Amino acid sequence: MTYCVGLHLRDGLVLLSDTRTNAGVDNISIFGKMQVEEIAGDRVLAVLSAGNLAITQAVWNRLQEGVSLGNEVLTLRTVTSMFRAAQLVGQAVREVFAADGPTLKAQGVGFDISLLLGGQIASGPPRLFLVYAAGNFIEATADTPFLQIGEHKYGKPILDRALEHGTSLEDGVKLVLVSMDSTLRSNLTVGLPIDLLVYRADTLSVGLRRRITEEDAYFRGVRERWSAALREAYLRLPPPDWLAEASGPG
Repeated sequence: MTYCVGLHLRDGLVLLSDTRTNAGVDNISIFGKMQVEEIAGDRVLAVLSAGNLAITQAVWNRLQEGVSLGNEVLTLRTVTSMFRAAQLVGQAVREVFAADGPTLKAQGVGFDISLLLGGQIASGPPRLFLVYAAGNFIEATADTPFLQIGEHKYGKPILDRALEHGTSLEDGVKLVLVSMDSTLRSNLTVGLPIDLLVYRADTLSVGLRRRITEEDAYFRGVRERWSAALREAYLRLPPPDWLAEASGPG
């Protein structure tokens, strides 16, 4: 399993992915799930993946070699807009399904893949998409400024409560790290290290790309202080009046 999250904020994008690949309790490996294409001054695109590792790698390899879209063979380095990039990723997923889907089905293996695509190309705005296993996709909006794939349920509540489109990139980083920490604590199939990318709108270059490990002092501090803040918050909540009434005298 995995957990990847992307934020589409007024000032840019924040993307975070874990790296754990689990094929059983005794077969755990580390594979990066964030791939980045950057042409300084022209484009930055990042693809985050969840699902069957062989399928996600096959999709990325097709994107590197070129995918037929209409009458053209394109890559993420040659598409002219983020919408076309999302179409290209979806087409790559369909091509892998056409090639491998029947064999996987015969072996009792589902076609398990989902992808986040975020970035900016030339004069277009930054955009963030979630591409499904069927190759179709949805886009993050100002009303719904984050998208998740993989084991997302543990990291979703903090984003639902605290994130807005106008949240700063710095606060966005804090929120995705708390979101990831909640997932790490509740699901052993998601694990460190984690990969972070921060992209500031209209710069057309990666602002920050960082691999965060157990030794990262800032992330350790986030984990410890968030846990302490939660404990303090629930202790400060007043007890319900009806609890005392139900307990009776004494």
